[in-house]
Amino acid sequence: MRVALATDESTALVASLRSHLEAKGHTVAMVADGTPWPEAGAAVGRAVAQGKAEVGVVWCTTGTGVSIAANKVHGVRAALCTDAETARGARRWNDANVLAFGLRLTTEQLAREMVDAFLDTPFDESEARLVEALERAAT
Repeated sequence: MRVALATDESTALVASLRSHLEAKGHTVAMVADGTPWPEAGAAVGRAVAQGKAEVGVVWCTTGTGVSIAANKVHGVRAALCTDAETARGARRWNDANVLAFGLRLTTEQLAREMVDAFLDTPFDESEARLVEALERAAT
């Protein structure tokens, strides 16, 4: 899978997660590294919306700023997650295409669990009408 990554702060966690994704066979593009959070979130959003990546992962201190910035890009459904079950649900029921989380409170193990759950969970097509309603509401 093609994955776009962005962070407002280069950390060991970011580097570790990038290596983890590459080891699992994903094609990873770092579209913003150490860039202010509004730009980092938007960069991932644009990469996903333009089809340069199938999904994105964004980080900032809390994850809130990058998720807001990513969601400003039309066609992006960024989910701020704190655990693997939330990440799994975001994909399954909301067809989220960007995973956001905070650097401050996320351990390496938890980050891997969230990213793996997010990438390994397919969208439940029975939810398509609700996602379409969301898209209509955003216009």
